[in-house]
Amino acid sequence: MGRNRLPQPRSTAYITRAGAERLRAELDHLWRVKRPQVTQAVSDAAALGDRSENAEYIYGKKQLREIDRRVRFLRKRLEQLTVVDRPPADTSRIFFGAWVRLEDDDGNEMEYRIVGPDELDTARGWISIDSPLARALLKKAVDDEVTVDLPKGRMTYTVLGVRYETAAMSEK
Repeated sequence: MGRNRLPQPRSTAYITRAGAERLRAELDHLWRVKRPQVTQAVSDAAALGDRSENAEYIYGKKQLREIDRRVRFLRKRLEQLTVVDRPPADTSRIFFGAWVRLEDDDGNEMEYRIVGPDELDTARGWISIDSPLARALLKKAVDDEVTVDLPKGRMTYTVLGVRYETAAMSEK
């Protein structure tokens, strides 16, 4: 049995300015703060002697590998991303960065923000532009209906409102 895995689907390379700043802050924290701390802990554990049975040494090396993996990912991802910091020319339609107010068939209202896959936060109502719902909503306007196949079944939504935050597309 091989270790070959299917490649992940390509994610959209858009991000808000605040999202890019969060990724840069995480990279900076990992490289300047966390990694030196773990490196020092590994060095201290190595000085204790036999490394083959030294749990602190083994765990520290594992932490370093995880930090290095995340740092490599963040550096590569930040190079690929396009920062979207202004609303589109047509703010009556749904595009990246839009806050969309929807109503379902049962009369329930909800609001979502369409963001990049690196900013996904369902607790805040932020959905990835790669999600089925966001894909179906793109280029729609107020009063348009959209039907989308979701994990819980086929749903129909009516667009009640579309808005963009003008302060460099930042969030609260």
